Amino acid sequence: MHQSDIQIKVMLDADKIPANIQWQASDSTVDEPQQAKAIMVAFWDGIDKSALRIDLWTKEMMVDEMADFYYQNLLSMADTFGRATQHKELVEDMKTFAKSFYQKFREIQLQQNKLV
Repeated sequence: MHQSDIQIKVMLDADKIPANIQWQASDSTVDEPQQAKAIMVAFWDGIDKSALRIDLWTKEMMVDEMADFYYQNLLSMADTFGRATQHKELVEDMKTFAKSFYQKFREIQLQQNKLV
């Protein structure tokens, strides 16, 4: 059996807010740790039937980047759900929501930019 390791390092500032996030995977072709502005990690606890999550982001993560990050994660989750279940209608519902979420975010950004 093959083992693959993923290492995540989070440097915190004096207020315990993530200042730097780095990750590295043992099976990656990249030798150096990679920088990230945000991470989402989720584990499924089959005994408690609950999701255990870690969501972190640095102060450098801009609001528009956060919206892009969430939009891409929502689409990715829809694709993963589709591969696991073959429920195409639910996958399309999830993708429709993701697109609506992103469109609403863009509209809010345009409104806020007009006020400035």
